[in-house]
Amino acid sequence: MNPIAILAIAIISEVFGSTMLKKSEGFKKLWASLGVVICMGLAFYCLSLAIRTLPIGTVYAIWAGVGTALTTLIGVIFFKEQFNMKKFIGITLIIGGVIALKLSTSGAH
Repeated sequence: MNPIAILAIAIISEVFGSTMLKKSEGFKKLWASLGVVICMGLAFYCLSLAIRTLPIGTVYAIWAGVGTALTTLIGVIFFKEQFNMKKFIGITLIIGGVIALKLSTSGAH
């Protein structure tokens, strides 16, 4: 499987796991708690596969950065958390950093 696709699965799994972490209410809700364990396990497994062929620094930055941005958006959309200019600037900087890292390693595997 394509390492970029594996990284995308890692990101989606981590974001879903983080969302389930909120829903678990401190691991008091069984199904949400199981979702955390399964999704985070899948996320780290896929992350380990992605770093086999892609640079670890770039992979981790993309995984953490995109995951943070998506988790922030999920908080705003589904949990009605506040969205303000500081969050917008933060997400913009994260995305810019991810793009810069990807451009710095284009063609390097």
